[in-house]
Amino acid sequence: MLFADAAGAVFSVHSFLAVLEYVGVLACAISGLRISTAKHFDMFGAYVVGLVTAIGGGSLRDVMLGVPMFWMQQPGYLVCTFFAVVVVWAFGRRIVNENITWFVFDTIGLALFTVLGVQKSFANGHAWWIAVVMGMITGAAGGVMRDVLVNDVPLIFRSELYATASMLGALAYCGAHALGVDLRICAIGGGLVVVAMRILAQRYKWALPKLTGRSQVHRLAAHRRRDSHRSGDAH
Repeated sequence: MLFADAAGAVFSVHSFLAVLEYVGVLACAISGLRISTAKHFDMFGAYVVGLVTAIGGGSLRDVMLGVPMFWMQQPGYLVCTFFAVVVVWAFGRRIVNENITWFVFDTIGLALFTVLGVQKSFANGHAWWIAVVMGMITGAAGGVMRDVLVNDVPLIFRSELYATASMLGALAYCGAHALGVDLRICAIGGGLVVVAMRILAQRYKWALPKLTGRSQVHRLAAHRRRDSHRSGDAH
């Protein structure tokens, strides 16, 4: 009986993580497809962008952790991305025209993949600070690849809080994990932190301070103006 209960608990945890992974793939794929549709890509090009968005961060994480890539274990993730193409094709007008739709799916994908990256790092015996970095990479790297493919400035390089929200969610997961909280509660709590930070940042226009400074061209122009004034004064 004890063995059966333990097996059931393990299965429930694995099932929970599998559901998170599939939902994350679907959400990230739809966010990528939404952008590629707005760029007027054909269905194959849109599928590629959606797939890269969905599996890019997790693939980079698995390479860095030295484990088999998650999407190579079964074809379900590729099928899930194809399902996302069908959803976007069926509801394309609403998904493309509504910015809030893209924000929702992108935020869900970021939150889910952040906590999955942290969990996989802990499962492979890594320290908490590695888990935080892997959570950020899993959550944000797919979006970076997506933006590069569609020739946009990656979202993490803009003023919007994106990777920062992922980092805070990963830290929340690690803090709860250090206190011995159940894995599922850690994942839910960390994901909610990411979602809350994204919503609050969007609502109140929160952003990190920007680095300021003048370019080399501006500095040269200023030097030339000063030299010109000095020459005029000398005459």
